Amino acid sequence: MFSKSKINEPIEPRAGTKPEVKPQAQPQARSAQSPVQRDASAGTAPSRPASISTPSIIAADLRVIGNLVTEGDLQIEGKVDGDIRAHLLTVGKGAEVRGEIRADDVVVNGAVIGCLRGTKVRLAEGAKVDGDIIHSSVAIEAGADFEGSVRRSDNPLQENEKSAALTAKVTELPKTGG
Repeated sequence: MFSKSKINEPIEPRAGTKPEVKPQAQPQARSAQSPVQRDASAGTAPSRPASISTPSIIAADLRVIGNLVTEGDLQIEGKVDGDIRAHLLTVGKGAEVRGEIRADDVVVNGAVIGCLRGTKVRLAEGAKVDGDIIHSSVAIEAGADFEGSVRRSDNPLQENEKSAALTAKVTELPKTGG
C-alpha cells in the first residue's frame, strides 16, 4: 500500500544516518462504505456533497424480478418486474418496467407498464407508457406513446393508495343488462 509522504519528510535517508523504522498499521478489511463515506470517516472532506450521488444502474443485460427501493437515484437499462421507489428514476431507451413507480423525478425513455407517481414526470420521445400518471408536473414530448389517464395531485407520492383503489372501483360500476 502506498502512503503519501509529508513535504518536509525526506524520501530517502540522508547519507550517514540510520533510517527511522516506523511500525506499520495493520491492513484493514475492505469496508462496505462508499468512497464518500470512507473519506468522511478518515477525517478528510468528501469529494462532493452527500446529497449528490452516483445513480445505481440496472444494466441492459439484467432482469430484476422483485421490488426496488432506494433513497438515491436509479437508472434502469434492463428489465424490472416489480414496484420501484426512488428519488430520481431514469428508464433508458431499451428498458422495460412492469410495476408501479414512485419517485420525485421520473424520466421515461423506454417502456413502462403500470402506474407512474411522481412530483415531476417526463415522457421523452420514444417512451411507451401503458398506465396512469399521477403527478404535480408532467411533460409529454412529441413522439411519446401514452395510454392511460393523467391526474394532477399536490402530493402524488403521499396520496393514500386506498383512496386511489376506491376511485378505481367507483369508475368500474357493473353494467346492467337490458
